[in-house]
Amino acid sequence: MTVRRDFQEPARCRPDLVIGREELFAGARGQLASGGSVLLHGPAGIGKSTVLRALAEEYGATVRTVLRCSATESESHLPFLALADLLGLVLDEVSGRLPAAQRTALESALTGRGESSLQRDGLALRLAVLSALRALAAHGPVLVVADDLQWLDPASAELLGFAARRLEGTPVQLLCAVRTEGRQSQEYDRHLRACPPGTLAVRLGPLSRTQVAELLDHRGHGCLSRSTVREIHRTSGGNPLFALELGRALADSPTPPRPGEPLPVPTSLRALVLSRLDMLSVEARRTLLVASAGARPTPALLHAAGRENAEAECAQAAELGLLATEPDAPAVRFAHPLISAALYAEAPAHERRAAHAALSTAASDPIERARHLALATTGTDPEVATRLAEAAALARDRGAPSVAAQLGLLAARHTPADGAPSPQERRLTAAEDAITAGEVDLARDIARDVLARATVPADRVRAWMIVIDTAGHTMAEVDAVFPQALADAGDDPRLLALVHYQLAWRALIVEGDFTEAREAAAHAAELAARGEDRRTELLSLAFQAQTETLMGHPEAPRTIKRALKEPQDPRVAWHHNGAGSARFRWLVMGDQLAEARTTVTALLREVRRRGSVESEVHFLRGLAETELRAGHCGRALELARDSLRLARDSGIGETASAMLTSLAEASGGDVDRALALAREAVDHAEEDGDQMYLSRALGALGYAQLVAGDPTGTVRSLRRVRTLELGLGITDPARGRWHGDLAEALVRTGEVAEAQDVIDVSREHALRLGRESVLAVLDRSEALVRAARGDLEAALAQLTSAQERLGKLGYGLEEARAAFALARLRGGGPRPGSAVFDEATRMFRRCRALPWLRQVDESPAAAGPEPAPAAPQAPAALLALAAMERQVAALVMEGATNREIAARLFISVKTVEATLTRVYRKLGIRSRVDIVRLAAGHRAP
Repeated sequence: MTVRRDFQEPARCRPDLVIGREELFAGARGQLASGGSVLLHGPAGIGKSTVLRALAEEYGATVRTVLRCSATESESHLPFLALADLLGLVLDEVSGRLPAAQRTALESALTGRGESSLQRDGLALRLAVLSALRALAAHGPVLVVADDLQWLDPASAELLGFAARRLEGTPVQLLCAVRTEGRQSQEYDRHLRACPPGTLAVRLGPLSRTQVAELLDHRGHGCLSRSTVREIHRTSGGNPLFALELGRALADSPTPPRPGEPLPVPTSLRALVLSRLDMLSVEARRTLLVASAGARPTPALLHAAGRENAEAECAQAAELGLLATEPDAPAVRFAHPLISAALYAEAPAHERRAAHAALSTAASDPIERARHLALATTGTDPEVATRLAEAAALARDRGAPSVAAQLGLLAARHTPADGAPSPQERRLTAAEDAITAGEVDLARDIARDVLARATVPADRVRAWMIVIDTAGHTMAEVDAVFPQALADAGDDPRLLALVHYQLAWRALIVEGDFTEAREAAAHAAELAARGEDRRTELLSLAFQAQTETLMGHPEAPRTIKRALKEPQDPRVAWHHNGAGSARFRWLVMGDQLAEARTTVTALLREVRRRGSVESEVHFLRGLAETELRAGHCGRALELARDSLRLARDSGIGETASAMLTSLAEASGGDVDRALALAREAVDHAEEDGDQMYLSRALGALGYAQLVAGDPTGTVRSLRRVRTLELGLGITDPARGRWHGDLAEALVRTGEVAEAQDVIDVSREHALRLGRESVLAVLDRSEALVRAARGDLEAALAQLTSAQERLGKLGYGLEEARAAFALARLRGGGPRPGSAVFDEATRMFRRCRALPWLRQVDESPAAAGPEPAPAAPQAPAALLALAAMERQVAALVMEGATNREIAARLFISVKTVEATLTRVYRKLGIRSRVDIVRLAAGHRAP
């Protein structure tokens, strides 16, 4: 496959713009930094030149001399051309240091003044190139950068290989790129043998869908919808050059491709991939066109579609490299998806319709038959539209909402203007399928298209609801929609119920007003019941129940029961905003972890079966949260990362998934990653004006800061959460479970009175709602307050009780944290034989809580297992000090460092320093030495 020069990447490419190649880029960079050479290889357009230039730009700045050549196919017949590119500009610098015979041979080859050849001057030329490189290296490191090695003229390739094999011990490195085809290709072997020993071979593979999206966005094609980007990724096979060409063609096209049709392939790429098409017979080309139109073509399908000689014609195409040869596989597979798309794009419209007509009777699957019938038909046709609508319903039942959306759009296109259902109704159904599939951009475009045409109030309100739904947590951006939707709804209770249900969400997300949200949801449920719209009634009741649960409202259990009453709507039963989800939230907050896990697992299984992306993202988070509460940190981290990947791929629920993944990373993964994700979630929530998730994101940030050893940061973040939730009307401490972390951080920063206030206020609500795990965590925090005030005996008793209760409730990580706090207060150290720390270590290992295990390992060994001496044992001068000050002074007398004191008393080093400053002032002394002298005087006989 020949890539024309005008398709290649720009001449300069900063390393930070090498998208999707970060890991291999780092490996190649490390190889160069260690003095080695690198050979990049992969198929045409995969980005070898981009990575090569980025590496050369970065590493080339550190060497004295950079020699470059970039060969082309059209010039590969010219002898010594690449050698002239490499050494032409440095010939004058090195020629004086070459023996006469070598100098003459090299000058003759580079200038063309003589008739030098490898046959006549072979040894002299070989030695001349080697000597020239050694001469350059004598003054500093040399980097040879050679792109497209496959097009090097044979003479230059031979000379460069001869020298490279003999450069060991010389500061000359090669950075090369060569084209290879196929994942298992060993074509680069001969080029690798021509490189210095130990050269690192790096294969560049296809980009992921997310990376293709990032690449398109970086090159100015970020306006493309996610569904379009997915199709670009599929058609390009992850090849960045092909993806960019497709993206450019789509961005420049005034009309997007019609539903069900492949992407339009620009002429540039058609010529690139179809250069061998003219070598096919006319009949073989028609057979390949039928194969390109089919979803899963096989020889049997091609036979059924009238291609009698399909096997022989496919074999001919395989010999030309157009089809992949897989003897054991029955499918007819193109060597690259772009070949299929280009072949289809190249065919005249009437030939495409003929191919689809043949497949509309040959295909065995009813969905495929309906799709082909639609693409074979022009104009409106009620019968075709009905078959397509039936096929869309079948796809929906099979859990393929994306396919259902495409079929629905085809049905709308073939529906007459006066048809029933109308074209607009079918478009709206397709948009709702697109939302289920996570294709929110497509859904929004369909809805806006309907609004530009529709006059029927029901269609308009339904379209407005889709616009609002696709806004997600950026509802503030569609505020202007609500008055228009209310105007279109008139006095129809069914339509008004839809609008008020969305107004309930707006009150929660935009205004942060739980009370208003609850009232709006209750009103929507009442309107829906009056209009006999059971689906909207159930959704409204479920939303009301979730709101009441988060508020700690006493009506929550009764509302959940109302939402679960029969008759149920299956579309609501498994929906992430349905009653099942509300019940799951109630179970988690009520410490019923086993039942919560069973509930959310069943919901997740069902939404996966139905292909509902948004609900899958939501329930993955729910299951991850349940596992995290149970102390299964490794499992929780896997689920949270899956949720985040799916959220980012679909653009749905990214803030919530980043927040939950931050919690999981801080508990069982990487703390730096946890901090980055939490800050990302905070930024997104603030940007979206989402008050509800801002408090959750700040809670995750505060927890990550606590695990990272930054209690000051924790206090700053969680104080904001406290203020936000007070304004939101959230009183249930089981919603965010940040209260114990704030109290613990306040103790560490020496703000013990505020810590006790947080505990007292939270405990009152937890007692009212029966939140047993929250009460146990608050007791754990209060034990630290008591220890800070000098009451170690009561602190140890309270911690022991909290640990036992958390263990019985099944909160493994919180139980382990209580054991860790006990170990620190008892004065143990993380050393062999320290039983108290051994227990905490065992518990954290059972939870796979790696960040907490690191905290155990980093805790300083204390002076001994006994608590600090009580005040009466201290010198009389110390009796006037506060309890905390006496504790700190007594430990200083024992010779403990500030860090050891902080560990013993479970406070921060900063708090120890501040306490000592007060001790010095009260006792009229200047340093730790004076405290020790006081102790010595007290003990003297």
